[in-house]
Formats: sequence, structure tokens, C-alpha cells
Amino acid sequence: MSPSSHYLTCAGREIHTMDWGERDAPVIIAWHGLARTGRDMDELAAHLSAQGWRVVCPDTIGRGLSQWAANAKDEYCLAFYARLARELLDQLGVERCHWIGTSMGGAIGTVCASGYFEPTMKARIQSLTLNDNAPQLAAPALERIKAYAGQPPAFATVTELEGFLRTAYKPYGVLTDAQWRRMAETSTRRLPDGRVTTHYDPAIVGQFIHYPDDYLLWHHYDVLQIPVLLLRGVESDLVLKDTAEEMTHRGPGARGLLQWEEIAGCGHAPALNVPGQLALIDGFLAKARHDALA
Repeated sequence: MSPSSHYLTCAGREIHTMDWGERDAPVIIAWHGLARTGRDMDELAAHLSAQGWRVVCPDTIGRGLSQWAANAKDEYCLAFYARLARELLDQLGVERCHWIGTSMGGAIGTVCASGYFEPTMKARIQSLTLNDNAPQLAAPALERIKAYAGQPPAFATVTELEGFLRTAYKPYGVLTDAQWRRMAETSTRRLPDGRVTTHYDPAIVGQFIHYPDDYLLWHHYDVLQIPVLLLRGVESDLVLKDTAEEMTHRGPGARGLLQWEEIAGCGHAPALNVPGQLALIDGFLAKARHDALA
């Protein structure tokens, strides 16, 4: 089934989503990373919708085809993203869902599932997949991300932009030429001078200045009572192995609800586009769905 494109007003901002699968199927929210768009989830969503899921892939405010923030300081932060998520589910009429989040998308899922910012969300998320995201992120990697995301380069052609993306996102793992081309075409906006750059608001990195501890999420993680799947790229410089080990002893890890898998050949973050990665998600979701119905 082909996806459909939608625009919804959430927290007063227009938010774009791609919606895969039958409307009455059980729902998965698949949320992208910091400077990316929901189109990164195409392979995952196509696979899961073929398995009988409905998969909703939003563009976060300031990314892709969603509206940019009117007040960057107040809107580019996890508290506002959680509000967007809650209003998105409200508008879609979704009472229960499973959440798959890459990097920032995992952090949004964590704060939603904890109910800290949006209390009604706690009962709505039935499982959480963290794709190279954790309650604590390595400071040097955060500095690297701030450096490239805050000053996106501009190029004369989309082909040149694609070359940049192939280098910047090499840690995603193996992507086909067609997948790299789609990433370029769904990550491009044209500047007034005719050059092209990445399709997001550079002001999104203000989150790290105005909310320096926004991604320190142990107090959210520790209260989770749902199954959690951690997918960590073996070469990740953002989610350190020591942090993953600590996750096994706290929160859902201490309750026997954490499944941790290492993804070879990837850093930050696995693209969720190859059979081995998809099979891990399939198995986790099948168990989580069974347990939720039991």
C-alpha cells in the first residue's frame, strides 16, 4: 500500500506526516532524528505496513515539510515536541501506539512514555524502540552534531548535496544509490541565491544552548513500565556502551523489560533498512503486542 501525505495543525503549527498502511490497523509512530525528516523511515514503514501495521512518520517542527517555529527558543525542545506528539495522536484518533524513534525521535518517545510533560501520553505508548538513543548521550558527539547541524552547508547542485549527505551519514550503514538519492531529494531546500541546503531550520540547535540538559533523561527512563528495545550502532559515538550497560540495571532494564541489540557496521544511527535490523524490530513488536493483549 502506498503512503499518503497529510498536513495537521498541532500546537498551532502545521505538521507534515506520511501515513502508511490501513487506517484501522494497530499504530506505530516512527519519529526521525535531529536534523532529518520522516522520509528516513520509508523502508521501515513500508516493511511494517506490509506486516499489518499502520505507521505514521511525522516531520518534526522545523524539519522537512513541517512549519518552522515562530519562537525557536520555546518550540525547539523536548517539552514542545511532546506536546506536538500528543496533539498529533489526538487528531489522528489514536489511543494506543508503539513508538520507534531514531536519536531525537527516541528521546521524544521517552519523555512521552514517562508522562512527564504530557501526562496522558504515558498510557498511550505500549512499547518504545530507541534507535541509537539513550538517557545519556556522549558530550563530544553532541558537540559534533551541534557543529554540523547549526551551520548546514550550501551547494550549487543537488548532486553535490547528495555527496555531502553520503559522507555525513555514512554511519547509517549500507544504503543503496536509490536510497541516497531519495535522502537528498527529501532533504533539500533551495536558498534565495539559488543554492541548495538541507531541509531544516538551523535554529533547531538552539535547544542545546537553551536546554543544555534536555537530553539527560534518566528521570524519564527510570519510570518506564513498558518494553524497550535499544538498538545501538556498534560504532556509535553518541550512545556509549557503558551507558547501554547502565540501562540494563535501571528502569525497564531492572524490570526485565529491556532488550538490547548491537548493530554491526553502523554508528549513529542504523538506517533501519536492512533485513537483520527489521527482523529485530519485528520480533520485539510481536512480543510487545502479545504482552499488551494478554
